[in-house]
Amino acid sequence: MLRKDGRLNRGRTGDFRTTTTAGEHVGAFVLRPLPPDPPLNIDDARLVLLERATSACTRLDGMTTHPGDPGMFLHSYIRREPVLSSQIEGTQSSLSDLLLHELDETPGTPIDDVREVSNYVRALEHGMRRIKEGFPLSNQLLREVHGELLSGSRGGEKSPGESRRTQNWIGGTRPRDAAFVPPPPTELQDALGKLESFIQEHPRTMPTFLRAAMPHVQFETMHPFLDGNGRVGRLLIALMLHNEGVLQEPLLYISLCLKKNRSRYYELLDQVRLEGDWEAWIDFFLEGVAETAESAVQTARRLSDLFKADAGARSRVGAWQCARAAGPSRAPTPTDRDRAISRPRDAAQHPHRRQVPAEMDCCRHCRGDDRPRQRTPLRVPPLS
Repeated sequence: MLRKDGRLNRGRTGDFRTTTTAGEHVGAFVLRPLPPDPPLNIDDARLVLLERATSACTRLDGMTTHPGDPGMFLHSYIRREPVLSSQIEGTQSSLSDLLLHELDETPGTPIDDVREVSNYVRALEHGMRRIKEGFPLSNQLLREVHGELLSGSRGGEKSPGESRRTQNWIGGTRPRDAAFVPPPPTELQDALGKLESFIQEHPRTMPTFLRAAMPHVQFETMHPFLDGNGRVGRLLIALMLHNEGVLQEPLLYISLCLKKNRSRYYELLDQVRLEGDWEAWIDFFLEGVAETAESAVQTARRLSDLFKADAGARSRVGAWQCARAAGPSRAPTPTDRDRAISRPRDAAQHPHRRQVPAEMDCCRHCRGDDRPRQRTPLRVPPLS
């Protein structure tokens, strides 16, 4: 049935079943399996969005062959999504806090917050590694990811790695005040099995981004764990895009879009459940993917410029050292060295880089003592 705005109104995508939890009767939502019936309406405007998202992610995937130091680039960049996804759940940890924690330094936020984000990184890396090893994207893998996410941090007492066996609810302090009640435990395993079948067996004729967008809604509707459902649901998007060959590494931080538009995000989830309006969710998802990927590519290019500039400075230092070792007609002076390391043109073009201090430069002969050489870390602007 068409609505006035041209979208399909399929009606509810599930049924309410009366169940009892905490001594109260509530209507738990038992969802119908994917794909939607009738099928998604992929009109010309939606195809344009799909092409934009695909093109942006293709460019983003190309950044995995980042010049300079790919390991350093990926290490920092992949951690952007865990930070943002955890912030949606209320943590205050920043990317700097996470990197300090990984260096065994003291972060500026509560350690529990940082551990939570660190666990997210571990869960993401575990899921990516298992898929690369050939393990199927399945409920078993999602349980493993959930175990990595909660073990040793907040929520560690809420059955990490296990599907819930009790009724939960979303919003409100008690069941009857809840904004939404997911399926009862007796219906959960059947729903999860059908979702797994869709992920693994649905014809690949459907574009990957649509196949990633719909399971996320189903998973959030099921809320199959006692804690960590939102984070695992967002991890599912990253794992699906990797499993389908869209991204070699999880460089797309979709949580940035969801965090900025949190109210709209929750509204669209309810709209799918109560009206079957998958098209509105798909449009939102594709726009978020495109905007996030385009922004990520721009940031990656800025990082690339900084890596190249740093490599050029190191190369000039190396050339100066070689010339000195070959026996120049006169000994290099501090002025020679400073000119080799940093020219005024470089400083103007790269305001985020400082000139290398003399005491941190090339060799003990330059410093006039036997202190070991020190490395100057590359300074980069915040990822945005």
